[in-house]
This record gives sequence, C-alpha cells and structure tokens, in this order.
Amino acid sequence: MAAPLSARVKRWALDSAHYGTIALFALFAAFPFLWMVITTFKETNDLLNTENNPFLYNLPPTMENLRVLFQDTLFPQWIWNTAWVGVAVVVVTLLLSVPAGYALARLSGKWAQRLAIAIFLTYLVPPTILFIPFARVVGDLGLQDSLWSLVLVYPSFAVPFCTWLLMGFFKAIPRDLEEAAMIDGLSRFGAFLRVVVPVSTAGILTVIIFAFTLVMQEFIYALTFITAASKLTLSVGVPTFLVRGDVYFWGSLMGACAIASIPIAILYNFFVNRFVAGFTVGAIK
Repeated sequence: MAAPLSARVKRWALDSAHYGTIALFALFAAFPFLWMVITTFKETNDLLNTENNPFLYNLPPTMENLRVLFQDTLFPQWIWNTAWVGVAVVVVTLLLSVPAGYALARLSGKWAQRLAIAIFLTYLVPPTILFIPFARVVGDLGLQDSLWSLVLVYPSFAVPFCTWLLMGFFKAIPRDLEEAAMIDGLSRFGAFLRVVVPVSTAGILTVIIFAFTLVMQEFIYALTFITAASKLTLSVGVPTFLVRGDVYFWGSLMGACAIASIPIAILYNFFVNRFVAGFTVGAIK
C-alpha cells in the first residue's frame, strides 16, 4: 500500500534538505577553484573594472595569462623542482616515521606516551625560530642554493607529525595479527613488513599526501636557502616573479594556483576513498 501523502511529502522535504546542504558545502569548497579558473582566462581590464560582474566574462576570454606564466617565468621548472623535493621528502619521511610510529605504538608504560607527546610537540615549533640554526647547518654542509637543503630540512617538521599520525593506525592493529604471523615462523620485522604495513596502507597513503602538501606550501625555508630562479619551488617562485612592486599579475597568479592545486585536490579525493577503504576491508575487518 502506498505511503500516505503527508509521509511522502515529509520524506521528500528531508531528502531535499539533505542534498541541498551537501550541495551548499560542495559549492563552498569548490568556489576557490572556480574563482581561480575564471580569473585565469580574464583580461586584466575586465578583472580590474569594478563595474563588471566578477563571475562573468564581460570581455572575451584570453590565454595571455597562461602565456605569461609559461613563457615569461620558469613555472615548468618550478613544478619539477617542487615535485622532485616532494618525492624525496616523502621517501625520507616514510623511512623515519613508519618504524618510529610502529615502535611508539607498541611501547608500553608512561615513558612511551611522554616520548610520543615530545615528538609531536617538535612539530609545533615555529619555522621562524628554526630557520636560523638550520641555515648554519646548511652552510656548514655546503648545501646553500641547493634543493638538497630542502630535502634535509623539510623532514624536521614532516616526520614528527607523520609519526604521531601513524601511531593511531598502528595502535588500531591488534597484536594478535603479529603474534599469529610470528607463530607461523616470521620474525618481528617480517611480521611488520608482511602484516602490519599492508594493513596500514591507508595511514601510509595519508602520510604521503600530507608530507607532499607540506612541501608544496612551505615558504620560509625555500626562500631562505634557495636564491637561483631555476632552483625555486612553486611557493616562492610564483609570488616572487608574478608580484613586481605594486603590480600583481592576477590572471597568471590564479593560473599558477589552479594548475598546482587542482591535481592535489583530485589526489586528496582519491586518498580519502583509500583512507576509508583501509578501515572497511582488510585483515582487521
């Protein structure tokens, strides 16, 4: 028997409110990307005229902003530098934070918790305090104006937080899984590699995207240790060469931001799915 009309109207109203709220949040989250894309193809006169609608093309769209970005700056080289440093930092971060997070998760006693808190607190130290001693270290090692200086320095704030993050994933894994693997003949290290690491894939992927994002947005260290234009990263190269005195190349700036951020946003969505899947399927389930 069909549901009463009032019940169907109530259900329709609740569904509309539900999907309408989701649509509003999605629009709010997507608005910065939409604004960057619109501004990228706007002429300067159209953008600066306050009488024009900022969300419409009052003048024909133009590719001039992208031409300035790719031909008048070293934007492709900055992308490559950022990607290279990001991959190197991710590798170093994983090599240090994965075993550290596992060790802290398996330690017992009050000192283990204190040590974990101490490691996390190092992440809270402002970079403006650390870049002076780091500059001395980088100078003593002869890494001035080298991308290796960033590979050396960035793990100082990526490793502590990632270690703390991985602790939560490793603590959620029952010890019974490792003990069963060790009874079957594996060593503790073998059980860690063959049992714990595969189950913690979601956490490891989260660490990868988090560390890479930190590299993309870091500014102080990259500005301090790198001076050559060909070795700059995106976070320094884009504002340095697209802001000249009081002249802002807004179209090119927005184009650079869109090109750099949209792939990361897509990857974030991809890793969110893997993050959820890591808890809904696998050995723990």
